Amino acid sequence: MLAILVFSVAKAACADPVDDIVNAEMARQRIPGAAIAIVKDGKIIKEAGYGMANLEHRVAVTPDTVFQSGSLGKQFTAALVLLLASDGKLGLDDPISRHLPATPPAWKTITVRHLLNHTAGLRDPDELIKLNQDYTDAQLQRAGSKLPLQWAPGTKWAYSNFGYQLLGILCSRVGRKHYGEQLRERIFAPAGMQARIISERDIVPHRAAGYDLVDGAFKNQEWVSPTLNTTADGSLYLTVRDLARWHIALDGDKVPGAAIKQAMWTPTTLKDGSTKAYGFGWETSPTLGRASVWHDGAWQGFTTQGTRFVDDKLAVVVLTNRSETDIAHLLELVADHYLRAPRF
Repeated sequence: MLAILVFSVAKAACADPVDDIVNAEMARQRIPGAAIAIVKDGKIIKEAGYGMANLEHRVAVTPDTVFQSGSLGKQFTAALVLLLASDGKLGLDDPISRHLPATPPAWKTITVRHLLNHTAGLRDPDELIKLNQDYTDAQLQRAGSKLPLQWAPGTKWAYSNFGYQLLGILCSRVGRKHYGEQLRERIFAPAGMQARIISERDIVPHRAAGYDLVDGAFKNQEWVSPTLNTTADGSLYLTVRDLARWHIALDGDKVPGAAIKQAMWTPTTLKDGSTKAYGFGWETSPTLGRASVWHDGAWQGFTTQGTRFVDDKLAVVVLTNRSETDIAHLLELVADHYLRAPRF
């Protein structure tokens, strides 16, 4: 009996309260599965999986579980654009018509920078695009070009998935190979990441299923055509370990480099001198009252977020496999624990 008591006390002493935080919030939000990673001072101090990666086969989430990125992936597209700019293959203030064929006259003053910081005034052609239909780059670009601009480029800000889709097309043309291959060569491999472009036809070990909650019941993610699942607005497979390694790389100055990080994390200045708390593929607004850079994502039954607490040298990543998750609240609950902890 004494031995059992000693074991129970020791187990309680070793229990991580973060696990309780995550499990409780998953139960409250009805999230099938989640994974988290914590990076402090350039080192992974926690990575863990919770719940189910696949409800049908009862497969548990682990740090190796592959999720879809959603728009969290925009930061990688932005980094690639800046790498190509550092190569001299494009300029941020180049008109995109210099690198993309058949652009309409209304786009003549749109620059690469405008696409990066969502100030181009483009409209997303959601009503013109069928998610279950394949499109060539030219067809996708042409669909968006049919819509009038919302305003003169650089004068206002509005989030644009189409703008980042155009950046992917532009990177593929300028870099002379698919932007996904360039991401692998220039960012993922150097950072030690296994991340890759989505391909539902491939065999992908540890791939999670994405879920929607419909009338109280879980449903599988809706099918999206292969080409629309490879666009540069956030179509990546990745794990929390991949993102932890990315944040470790960002703690250094080799991948993608100090100048590129500064450019990505500098808020946007509009033509009237006002600013918007968004850089290139990163939000720059505070989190929990602390300086931070971050981005979230939502796509095909997945919701994700990664946040860097700048002054605290802390990065928190949370990936889930349910649409419409309040991912910011879950991440902030986890982050708050580490920000309040006296030591790590």
